[in-house]
Amino acid sequence: MKISFEQMVGEHRKEIIDIYNYYVENDFSAYPEKSFPYEYYDKFLEMAKGYPAYSIFVNKQIVGFCFLHAYNSISTFKACAEITYFIDKMFTGKGIGKVALEKLEKEARKIGIKRILASIASENDQSLIFHRKNGFRECGKFEKIITKKGKQFDIIWMQKDIE
Repeated sequence: MKISFEQMVGEHRKEIIDIYNYYVENDFSAYPEKSFPYEYYDKFLEMAKGYPAYSIFVNKQIVGFCFLHAYNSISTFKACAEITYFIDKMFTGKGIGKVALEKLEKEARKIGIKRILASIASENDQSLIFHRKNGFRECGKFEKIITKKGKQFDIIWMQKDIE
C-alpha cells in the first residue's frame, strides 16, 4: 500500500467532506449532528491556513485528510497547534493514521510547533488508544459538555510534546 500526501486543495473537496460526513453521521469522533455541505471544506482550509494540511492518498485515491490549526490565535500560543485527521472507514487500522501523524509532527517542527493537542470524544476508544500508543497523554477533560444522538459524553484533551 503506497501512502502519499498532497496539499489540501479545492479539488479534494468532495472526497474529504464525504469522509468527514461519514463520521458526523455514524459515530462520535466528529462532533456535529448533521452532515456538512461541500462548501464547509473552505472552513477546513481557512482553519489550516499557515499550517500543514494534507489530503491522504493510497494508490491515487483520497482516503483521508489531516491538518494542524491554531489552538488559539493569540501569538503567545504560537508553539501549540491542534490536530485534526479523519481516515476513510475502509482504510482505518492500516497504519495510515500513524503515517499522517508522523508527517504532521515533522512539518510542525519546521514551523516552530512544540506541542500538539487532540480533542477526542470519550466515546471514541479507538482514537484514545491510538493517541496513547503514539505518545500523547491526557491533559484535561471537559465532562458531559456535548450531546450527540441523545447521548451525553466528555471531551478528552490529549497533548504530545514534539520538541
